[in-house]
Amino acid sequence: MNLTTRYLGLTLPHPFVCGASPLSAELDMVLRLEDAGAAAIVMHSLFEEQILKDATRRPNLLREPRHSGDLSESSPPLSAYALSPGRYLEHLLRLKQRVRIPLIASLNGTTPEGWLQYARALERAGADALELNFYYIATDPTEDAQAVEQRVLDVVAVVKESIAIPLAVKLSPFYSSLPNVAARLERIGADGLVLFNRFYQSDIDPETRGSTVRLQLSDSSDLLLRLHSVAMLWDRVRMSLAISGGIHEPIDAVKAVMAGAHVVQLVSTLLRHGPSRLNYLRTHFEAWAEAHQYESLKQFQGVASLAGRGDVARFERGAYVSVLQSWNREQLPRSD
Repeated sequence: MNLTTRYLGLTLPHPFVCGASPLSAELDMVLRLEDAGAAAIVMHSLFEEQILKDATRRPNLLREPRHSGDLSESSPPLSAYALSPGRYLEHLLRLKQRVRIPLIASLNGTTPEGWLQYARALERAGADALELNFYYIATDPTEDAQAVEQRVLDVVAVVKESIAIPLAVKLSPFYSSLPNVAARLERIGADGLVLFNRFYQSDIDPETRGSTVRLQLSDSSDLLLRLHSVAMLWDRVRMSLAISGGIHEPIDAVKAVMAGAHVVQLVSTLLRHGPSRLNYLRTHFEAWAEAHQYESLKQFQGVASLAGRGDVARFERGAYVSVLQSWNREQLPRSD
């Protein structure tokens, strides 16, 4: 069974990639992930706020640290991050000397400012590709949807001009027209899309009337939105497509590839079960494909996408109406 796939111009032996997570911050864990069979590893993110806050301590670090107060005042102190920007680069250099699989660096931010100079530094440190994690929530009523989308395009354009290695863009699902945003990103040179970033919304504490934030790991129910979006983009863009969020069981990965994903990024399942989960997922994924008489991953990649279904908007509307009409009153629980 040939599970080979192409992602960001990289040839990978199978589609199971470790997504950005704290696991990559320690050399021993990265080696364990490689031994367990990871096809590639996305390093944990280096944050815009982190870089700018560090620049205030070393003014010559960036040419344009002028916006450091805008984003970093409410962000965690530097001590809260796993690695300082300098140590992140050193860590990447050390990893490149020890592991054979591709390492994808990660930058997380929202503005096209001087902090993006770190993209070039990550390339020099040996990153095989770069994942740009764009996490932005629109809160200003004077900022329209076009301006929100332009933020992403501006950041990607700056990074793409700075580096020669492949660039993936990790997006949130909250765009009025994801296909349009994807097409525009492709036109300015993005090599791949990662769908999707997860928003960690704050809850309300009724006693204190304040907000509480808790990191909650994903489960397989998070996969549906991602499947739908990748299935819609398959064959409409030439970029690599990755699904991040909701891959916990082998059948989740099967669905992702059928929708059109080139790779699946694993985080929550590895945090729950450890590196050995990689071997479990890959082995059972391959067993499913062989049981269904597929000889290669390419044979069933994109077979469940929306490509070739005619008017996709009409198809989507029809599916929506059909679901609502499928409910039967007999399914209601009977009262005593």
